[in-house]
Amino acid sequence: MPLYLGVMSGTSLDGLDIALVEQSDHTTLLASHYIPMPEGLRADLLALCASGPNEIAQSACAENDWVRLAAQGIKELLTNQQLSPAQIRAIGSHGQTVRHEPQRGFTVQIDNPALLAELTGIDVVADFRRRDVAAGGQGAPLVPAFHAALFGDQRQRAVLNIGGFSNVSLLAPGQPVRGFDCGPGNVLLDSWIHDQRGDAYDRDGTWAASGKVNDELLRRFLRDDFFAARGPKSTGRERFNLLWLKAKLAEGPALPAEDVQATLLELSASSIAESLLHAQPDCEEVLVCGGGAFNPELMARLAAHLPRARVGSTADYGVPPEWMEAMAFAWLAHRFLERLPGNCPEVTGASGPRILGALYPA
Repeated sequence: MPLYLGVMSGTSLDGLDIALVEQSDHTTLLASHYIPMPEGLRADLLALCASGPNEIAQSACAENDWVRLAAQGIKELLTNQQLSPAQIRAIGSHGQTVRHEPQRGFTVQIDNPALLAELTGIDVVADFRRRDVAAGGQGAPLVPAFHAALFGDQRQRAVLNIGGFSNVSLLAPGQPVRGFDCGPGNVLLDSWIHDQRGDAYDRDGTWAASGKVNDELLRRFLRDDFFAARGPKSTGRERFNLLWLKAKLAEGPALPAEDVQATLLELSASSIAESLLHAQPDCEEVLVCGGGAFNPELMARLAAHLPRARVGSTADYGVPPEWMEAMAFAWLAHRFLERLPGNCPEVTGASGPRILGALYPA
């Protein structure tokens, strides 16, 4: 059976996820590898999320550094699995999103697939989002088609990815898959705890649990126009970031830092639940993947907001939540090579199904 690699680094910028999958009628995760993001590269990528000096050169250098890190991780995984590059049909490389503005007709992922093919000796399929944007779509989220392939439509089910941002795939019997970005997942939680305490993230949501939700601040957050919009919609760091958060905080009295964290967690949970219930009020089951699946405080708040649905992890169905997106881009590489569409127009708003990606032969 064909073997593929999927490479993904999300908005948390903590590191690169690499998944080795076997692709037949089903997608099977065979092995995985994580490689931490060097602090210098993380800082460079974060800087590229906003306008700055010498952006073209900075971007070119950052993408080469990102690719060298990806190539290192791929070689380590292949060595661990006693595989050669010739045994891998293709790498699906998402790259690192630094700008996402589909309303202006563009999305930018840091990547140099030509260099990745050169360093690994494996064909690379990359640049998955821009074809959907060219067809009038949001270019995101792209994983709902993969969620549908994995979990089918046997019941009213949602697959919820909570990374830096949250997105949901809605599956229902006899209906096309639907989905959209819900808003911030972990991005503001991570930014606030790093700003206040120097920590990369709030392990198990314990700092958020130590604070109290401030209802007035929560209302201020939810007044952002994004939350009133209905899908198709997508978002990113260009909208929700530490500057956005501090501007909202400046509109009211100072609060204990832990109360801000508690309110940010409630923002993530409540915005996800509201948008999900509006789109799929009879949802029976919510399967969570991404880093948010490991935050018991966030999972508990989601369950409280969704009392009629079972809230669990994709691990309950044999799919490790931390490897879902890397698996998805391996699957998208397979779809490209088989000349099959990779997008869901009902999700992204594109004018029709499109084959996503571009090939960089080894």
